[in-house]
Amino acid sequence: MKKLLIGLGAIAMLGLAACGKQAQAKDDTVKVGILQLIDQTALTDARQGFEQELKAQGYSGKKIKIDYVNAQGDQANLKTMSEQLKKDHNDVNLAIATPAAQALQKGDPDTPMVFTAVTDPKAAGIVDDPKAPTTNATGVVDMVDIPAQIQYMHKLFPKAKTVGMLYNAAEQNSIVQIKAATKAAKQLGLKVVKRTVASTNDVQSATESLAGQAEVIYVPTDNTVAAAMSTVGKVSLAKHVPVVPAASTMVKDGGVATIGINYKDLGKQTAKLAVKILKGKAVKKLAVEDPAKVTVIRNQKMMKAFDITTADTKQ
Repeated sequence: MKKLLIGLGAIAMLGLAACGKQAQAKDDTVKVGILQLIDQTALTDARQGFEQELKAQGYSGKKIKIDYVNAQGDQANLKTMSEQLKKDHNDVNLAIATPAAQALQKGDPDTPMVFTAVTDPKAAGIVDDPKAPTTNATGVVDMVDIPAQIQYMHKLFPKAKTVGMLYNAAEQNSIVQIKAATKAAKQLGLKVVKRTVASTNDVQSATESLAGQAEVIYVPTDNTVAAAMSTVGKVSLAKHVPVVPAASTMVKDGGVATIGINYKDLGKQTAKLAVKILKGKAVKKLAVEDPAKVTVIRNQKMMKAFDITTADTKQ
């Protein structure tokens, strides 16, 4: 009987040890939540870049669990998904685009959050001081020098006297960019005509309206317009009015050219911040970063349609 009890005790100890190892293995699994605003090329590229860099840093397979959700541009979805990510008790969350970052921070102000594809996190209320965040958030902005983009647009189309601007007035990131773009355009003596959209369903009619009044159209890194950029491109060709967007992905989907960034690289840069958090670095010690690289992006098809050469697009 004594030997039996000893044997049972040994088995119990082994069972506890096994449970301990399982718990330890579970604890070693990093949990990352991702909230993406909508399906559009720039945001998807940023997410893919983020995941690729995490893998490159050793977070793959059983070492990481990614909970990816996409709000499809719906505010109600953003709220619900943010609350769900909070319940998941992730080690770090990623918010892709300004509305996603705003919703996630409101729904989960405690879990460390990194953001990407956000234009002005301070104006959006996501951080109070980009250099020394005191909230739960830091990240990488996609803001490019707007006046430089407008000057570049003017260089490409010097005969254009009226600039059309297309954006969603409900997106804080777009408001910030349009304000800067309008100021830069007026300093060049250009007239500005604006049209706003509430959803992708409005993009075609708004673009057609602008094309009837403007000689060139500027589009900020607006998520609504970006999701329907191929439609903008078709109207641009049909009406023979060029479009100079702020985002590199929007150039590929229908713009002529721009001074912009690679969104996969932006996602990778953001992932490096997330890794620092996963390794114990406090968010408040991680300043918000600017894009590491800015370059000229061209759409050869659209350049040909508007008689623009590679030499013309050089800065």
